[in-house]
Amino acid sequence: MSTLPLQQTRGFWFSEWAFPIFVATLASGIFAGTHLYYVYHIGAFNDIAIVAMLEAGIKGGSYGAAAAFGASFLFARVLEGPLVGILDIGGSLQTGIGIGVPALMLGAGITAPLTSFPLALLTGAVLGYAIGAVIILIRKFTINSSQSTFGADIMMGAGNAAGRYLGPLIIISAIMASIPVGIGATIGGGIFYHYKKPVAGGAIIGAMILGAIFPIAAQ
Repeated sequence: MSTLPLQQTRGFWFSEWAFPIFVATLASGIFAGTHLYYVYHIGAFNDIAIVAMLEAGIKGGSYGAAAAFGASFLFARVLEGPLVGILDIGGSLQTGIGIGVPALMLGAGITAPLTSFPLALLTGAVLGYAIGAVIILIRKFTINSSQSTFGADIMMGAGNAAGRYLGPLIIISAIMASIPVGIGATIGGGIFYHYKKPVAGGAIIGAMILGAIFPIAAQ
């Protein structure tokens, strides 16, 4: 039970609708940083190795590597965020919004958001708000009002190499949450294991699907 006063838990900082605004603000600055790099070759909010993939596209005209790398991180972190309760800014925004989306735009011949600073701010804000809204919607349709996170509360850092060992723990925790969620996690983990993919990812997606169909009743 929270010890915070009721009026505090209902304030702006605890409201769900404020989250997309925060994400929009962060994404706006990050996308504008990529604009600065595209125009002035300085200012990107990423590791040097990741920016190098975008630079290779700018010089060589092929943005496939940067687009695939950035977009895959963005997709994975958007799925992870609602369950873990923490959005990985490095993977979702800095890499996804800062590198993946610009690479996709440049590959499609869309340069205006990266050559105009005001448009870069606006583009980043719109993308960030959309990401924040999607995360809130996923959270509502999976976790709902339940206190359980379908086993994802132990998944901190699963994007790292150590995450491969957390698959069985996630499945066990999902089973403890409810039988349908546990079945979904087991099936998802089994499918991913068969195709030599990270078991943790399959367990989470399976738990999300059956958790949405058979939500856990609020305590």
